[in-house]
Amino acid sequence: MKLLIIWLWSFIACSVVFGQERQTAEIRKAEAEQAQELGFSIDERGKYVYYEVVTQKGKTEEELKKNAQAYFKNLKSAKMLLSEKDSVLSGKGKLILNKTAFVLTRPSGEVRYQLYLDFKDGKYRFWLTDFSFIPYQRDRYGNFVPSTPIGSPLELKPGKLNAAEWEFYLKATAREALLFGEELKKGMLLDAAIIVPAAKVAPVQRTKDQKW
Repeated sequence: MKLLIIWLWSFIACSVVFGQERQTAEIRKAEAEQAQELGFSIDERGKYVYYEVVTQKGKTEEELKKNAQAYFKNLKSAKMLLSEKDSVLSGKGKLILNKTAFVLTRPSGEVRYQLYLDFKDGKYRFWLTDFSFIPYQRDRYGNFVPSTPIGSPLELKPGKLNAAEWEFYLKATAREALLFGEELKKGMLLDAAIIVPAAKVAPVQRTKDQKW
């Protein structure tokens, strides 16, 4: 009788574990399918990743790296400071998400991300990951500013009431990441040697006499 009870408990325990593993596998599969629809992939940490490999024949690894450094140094919108580790460049940036309501467009928040760039002769790759969303609010002057310094990971599952809004943020992030990639690829076509920052206007030197 004791053996039968032990066997039954073991069977129930195995069934519960198997059911949980199956449910977890189904959830991960659904998450991977959703990420793929958005243009993302999911890494081993369960984080969204926007990843591209770009071929640029005729360029050495060093030339591509210099082009990338020059591109980000001369960005007009938001300059990004890149650091180098093991030949990989990395930096932090943000994507502004805009929402349109009643014909008016306003920023609803920002998504901060980590950027990585890696180079080889004739090609390079870049990826954005560690996305975190921060909603905006109006300050006393009417400006849209972050409502909190701590972002919410995009992988975070919202409640049912916020599901539709979170879906909007996911799709908007995917769209902005795609635009970021397109602009980066255009910028990488320019050689660092011909990217010249705007010259500073020298102040007028005035003297009391006419000597020069």
